[in-house]
Amino acid sequence: MEVYKEVLLLCLFLFTVFLRCHSQSTDVLEAYIKTDGAWIVKLPKSQYTVKTVEDCAIECNNETSFTCRSFLYNQKDQDCVTLPANSKTDQILRRMSTALYEKKEYLLECVNGIGTDYRGTKSKTKSGKTCQRWEETFPQVPSITPKTHPKADLESNFCRNPDGDQRGPWCYTTDPGERWENCDIQDCTEECMQCSGENYRGKISTTVSGFTCQRWDSQKPHNHGYIPSALPDKYLEENYCRNPDGEPKPWCFTTSPSKRWESCNIPRCTTEPPTIVPELTCASGEGSSYRGTIAVTLSGKTCQEWASQSPHKHSKTSENYPCKGLEKNYCRNPDNERSPWCYTTDPDTRWEYCSVPSCGDQPTPEEPVITVGDECYEGDGSSYRGAMSKTVSGKKCQFWTSMEPHRHSKTPQSYPAADLRRNLCRNPDGDRAPWCYTTDPSVRWEYCNIERCDSKPSVQEPLTIPTVPVQTSAPPKTDCKVGNGASYRGPTSTTIMGVTCQAWSSMTPHQHASFTPETHPDKGLESNQCRNPDSDVNGPWCYTTDRDKKWDYCQIPDCDGLNCGQPATKPKQCFWKIAGGCISKPHSWPWQISLRTRSKIHFCGGTLIDAQWVLTAANCLERSDSPSAYKIFLGIHKERATEPSKQERDVSKIIKGPAGTDIALLKLDRPAMLNDKVSPACLPEKDYIVPSNTECFVTGWGETQGTGGEGYLKETSFPVIENKVCNRLSFLNGRVKEHEMCAGNIEGGADSCQGDSGGPLVCYSQNAFVLQGVTSWGLGCANAMKPGVYIRVSKFVSWIEQGMKEN
Repeated sequence: MEVYKEVLLLCLFLFTVFLRCHSQSTDVLEAYIKTDGAWIVKLPKSQYTVKTVEDCAIECNNETSFTCRSFLYNQKDQDCVTLPANSKTDQILRRMSTALYEKKEYLLECVNGIGTDYRGTKSKTKSGKTCQRWEETFPQVPSITPKTHPKADLESNFCRNPDGDQRGPWCYTTDPGERWENCDIQDCTEECMQCSGENYRGKISTTVSGFTCQRWDSQKPHNHGYIPSALPDKYLEENYCRNPDGEPKPWCFTTSPSKRWESCNIPRCTTEPPTIVPELTCASGEGSSYRGTIAVTLSGKTCQEWASQSPHKHSKTSENYPCKGLEKNYCRNPDNERSPWCYTTDPDTRWEYCSVPSCGDQPTPEEPVITVGDECYEGDGSSYRGAMSKTVSGKKCQFWTSMEPHRHSKTPQSYPAADLRRNLCRNPDGDRAPWCYTTDPSVRWEYCNIERCDSKPSVQEPLTIPTVPVQTSAPPKTDCKVGNGASYRGPTSTTIMGVTCQAWSSMTPHQHASFTPETHPDKGLESNQCRNPDSDVNGPWCYTTDRDKKWDYCQIPDCDGLNCGQPATKPKQCFWKIAGGCISKPHSWPWQISLRTRSKIHFCGGTLIDAQWVLTAANCLERSDSPSAYKIFLGIHKERATEPSKQERDVSKIIKGPAGTDIALLKLDRPAMLNDKVSPACLPEKDYIVPSNTECFVTGWGETQGTGGEGYLKETSFPVIENKVCNRLSFLNGRVKEHEMCAGNIEGGADSCQGDSGGPLVCYSQNAFVLQGVTSWGLGCANAMKPGVYIRVSKFVSWIEQGMKEN
C-alpha cells in the first residue's frame, strides 16, 4: 500500500510539472506579435534547431548575445533565428513559410509608469529637438552610455529612461545649448485618440449616451458587415469602440435593440499625432498622404472649400478630421476612399474624384483596370497582366504604392517594367507565381488565386448539388485538391520541380519532427505522398529526397467539378467598370437564367439554386400571378438565345416571399439538365452577413446605358457597402432594410439596371460562388452615392428550404 501511495504521489507530481510547463510554453507567445511570410536579414543573430515555436520564444527570452527583439521560425525546417531587430528598426523581406514574432514591448509607442521599460522609437524631445545617439560624444559628452547601462537598451537615439527619472524617458540632444530634455510620449493607460481615432486601440466600450457596445463578432441585436476575421486591419476586438469606416470618431453598435449604433466619447490626445510624409505632386495607394494643391475633379469641376457648407452640406471638416490636411478646396482623401476627391461647386454634383496623378504606373480612377482575359499565368507569371487582386486564402491585396500595413520596396518606381498597378497580383521579382502583399497585418504576403495555364484537373469529382458550401471531411479519391488541399489523399509523390518526396516517417536525408505519422495520425502521412498537414494556404507539399532542398510544394490541380457555385468555365471576373460592365465569357455564370414572357421576351433575371428551382425578385412577377405567364431560359449567353445549349422550361409554381420582401421562388415544370453550361449557385449559411468591402459580382442582360455589350450577358464587380454606410443621408437615407444589402462603387459607373432585376449577386467564398443577393431596386443606374440594393438571401435560407421541401 505504501509503495502504491508513493507511485501515486510521484505521478501527481509529474502531472503537475507537465501542466505548469505546458502553461508556460503556451503563455510565452502572448508577449509576441506574429506576422506570416516575413523575414529580417540582420547581424548579429543566433540560430537554433527547436521542436516548437514556443521553444524558439524561450531561446529569444534567454538570449545573452544581444537584446532579442524578435525571432524567426520556420515550422517545416524547425529553424529558429533570434534577432536584435524588429519591423521598426529594419526592413522586412518576403520569405515563404517563415513567421516573424516580434516582442510587443519593443513595438509600444507609449509608456507605463515612468517609462523605464519604454522601448519605442521616439527620438525627439518635448520641444522638438532631435536626440543624440547614446554612444556618441558630440555635442554632448554623456555620463550614461550603453556601456554604463547595458540593460537599458541605449541603442540608436531613441528616448529612454535608464536612471529612473520621475518625469519619464529622455535623451541627450543634438542642440549644443541644451544638454538633455524629456520626451513627450503618451501614457499607455491614457484613453485618448489621435486624429479621428482610426488607430484608436483603447478599451472604452460605452457610447456618448451611455449604451453598452455590442461585440464586433456578434450579430445580436444588430446584424452588420464589420466582421473581425474579414477586417483584421481594423482591430475590431471585443466590444471596444473603433472607427473602421471613416467616421469623425470611434463608434460601436449598441446592445440596445432601439439604437443601432452611436459614437463614443473619447477625448483627443495631448501628444502630437503621428507625422506623415506629405506627397505634393502625386498620390500613393489611396492617396491619404496627398497634400498637393490640385482642386479640380476628373470632369473639370472646381472643388468646394472644405470649410464651406455651400452648395453641399457635409461633415468632412478640419474639426472632425484634424489630420487630413483639409485646407482650402484642395483634393484630399479624409475617409479612406479609393483616391483623393472633393465636394464640387456644382449644386447637381455632390462630389467627384480628382485628377491627381498616381505615383508610379497606377491608373487613375477613370481608367478601367485591365481585363484582357488573363485568367491564368504562363511560366512563373512574370508576364501576368490580369485583374486578380485576391490571394489564395481570399485576402485582399495591398496597393503596391502603399506602405500600410506592410512596408516594402516593391514599388512601381523600383520595378517600372512589372506593371505594378493598383493592388493587382504581379510577380516583379521572379518568384514562382504572381503574388501580392496582403491587407492583413498578420500576413505579409501570399501567392494569388490564379492557376497556371497548363494546369488542368485530370479527373473531376462527381456532380453534387448542396444548398450550402460544404467542406467534406472525407478525403477525395481523385488526384486533385479541394481548397488548400488539407483533405488531399491522392497518389502524387513528386514536388513541383519533379523531385521525389521523402517518406514522412523517414529522417533521411532530412531530419524533422514536426510532421510525422505519429504527430499527425489523421493527415495521411503513411507514405511519401504530397500532403498538407499544416493547412498551408499554398497547398500540399513534402520533404524532398534532394539533400539541398529540405521541402517543396507539389503541383496538385484544383477539383473543378460541377459542384454548386463552381462553373466549368472560369469567369472573367471583370473589375470596376451591367451598366458599365464587360461582356462575360460564355457560360461562365451557369446559374444565370432569363425570365421571359410567354412570347419569349426577356424582362428579368434569376438564379438557378437547384435543378428544379429558381430564385428571383417578386417585383418581376407583378404582371401576373399565373405561372403560365412566364418562361425560363437556361444555358444561354446571347439574349437572342440561339445557342444549342439553350434549355427552355415553363414555370409550374410561384412562391412569393413574406409580405414586404422582394423575393420569390419559381418551380420549373421539369428539372434542368445539369452540365457544364447549366449548374446552380450555392446558397449561403443562414443569417450570414457579407463583410464590408467584400468584392462581389452581378450579371445580367439588362439596360447598359450606352456602355456597349447589348444582347450579351454582362458582368461587373463591386464591393459590398455596410448598411450603416448605405443608409447615410448622402447615400440612400435610411431606405435600406435589415433583410436587404447594398453593393456598388460609390462614385457610380457600374451597377445593375433595368432588366437585371431578380438576377444574382454572388460572392466568392471557400472555392465557390455563393448567392448572397437578389437584384431588387436602386435610385437610377450607376449613379454616384446611389448603390444598388439587393435582397439578403441569407435571411431567407429557411424559407427557401421549406418552400422547396413542401412543393
